[in-house]
Amino acid sequence: MAKPSIPVYTPHLSTSATKNVQNCLESGWISSKGIFIDQFEKAWAEKCNVRHGIAVNSGTSALEIAMAALELEEGAEVILPSYTIISCASAILNASCNICLVDVDPDTWCLDVDQVAEAIGSRTRAIMPVHIFGHPADMGNIMDLAKLHSLKVIEDAAEAHGAAFNEQIVGGIGDIGCFSFYANKIITTGEGGMAVTDDDDLAKKLKSYRNLCFNSDRRFLHYKLGYSSRMTNMQAAIGLSQIEHIDETVAAKRYIANQYTAHLKDLVEISLPTEKTFATNVYWMYGIVLEDGVQCDAAEFASRLQTKGIDTRPFFLGMHEQPVLKERGLFKGEIYPVTERLARRGLYLPSGINLTDEQIESVSKAVKESLVESKIKKINRTNS
Repeated sequence: MAKPSIPVYTPHLSTSATKNVQNCLESGWISSKGIFIDQFEKAWAEKCNVRHGIAVNSGTSALEIAMAALELEEGAEVILPSYTIISCASAILNASCNICLVDVDPDTWCLDVDQVAEAIGSRTRAIMPVHIFGHPADMGNIMDLAKLHSLKVIEDAAEAHGAAFNEQIVGGIGDIGCFSFYANKIITTGEGGMAVTDDDDLAKKLKSYRNLCFNSDRRFLHYKLGYSSRMTNMQAAIGLSQIEHIDETVAAKRYIANQYTAHLKDLVEISLPTEKTFATNVYWMYGIVLEDGVQCDAAEFASRLQTKGIDTRPFFLGMHEQPVLKERGLFKGEIYPVTERLARRGLYLPSGINLTDEQIESVSKAVKESLVESKIKKINRTNS
């Protein structure tokens, strides 16, 4: 019998979550009304050092209502890293705006600020930095550019709960921060998300767009089209219970990353996650990138690890290579070398906070063995 595999991520819920959900069931408040919604929004907003939290049903919904709340004119450009999830692109396009792509920094895998500066044009209205895998984008320079050119900033902090840029919690730095609370995130509500902001007017708009833009004077009278993106009280109850333990969770993630790095740092065949001096990386996922000398791509390497009982996940495919976007005539002829390299040679290792030291060592051993196998394969090809 094959031994059980080590999964990429296993959700971790605190014991108080059960009590909170039971409270919802007993009170009857299981939908989008109830005490836990307000408490969850307030607690997470405070964690991000802003005044307002607007809970929604997914991280994608958070991005969608954020774009809607900015109320940019049709055809306005939003600068976005090509290396991200398609939720970012769809939120921009659904707001009738255009996407201006830039490549990412080869070390942090977050958007390249120098390219952002070059990309700003007469139609640019916003920047959407993405804090990839828990490492903050260079928010200092991004905010300087935004101020200089009067641009809005929407942070995609879906993977970066508790991460910080120069001790500022990400998500609370730009005009609007967007979080996902999907099952594999540092804080999870199963499905869910939140937009946070320090701007009173934006908060009012975010709340309206979250709830179909109902009119306060006459409920079923609508002047704008909104979204049905509400979070349930039960989801909020689960999320609230985890905020109490986020520092412990982040510490566990950082410990796991440090253990991996200790095991893998001497391998010249791969590059490992970094932590810039301005950053507190929460290492949502521990990614590795195969150097060019390794004679296989990430997909083949992942397959080898799978035979050893190690689950992995591939990195994102760049937005400029997404068929659904290319079919729209977008990004024709555009090339982003760093994004393309990450997409072809990057994958992340098991990163759940329940990983044991023994499991981390087993994963690391499997990585080393697979790298040796790739060398053997190269020799065999040469001999043939």
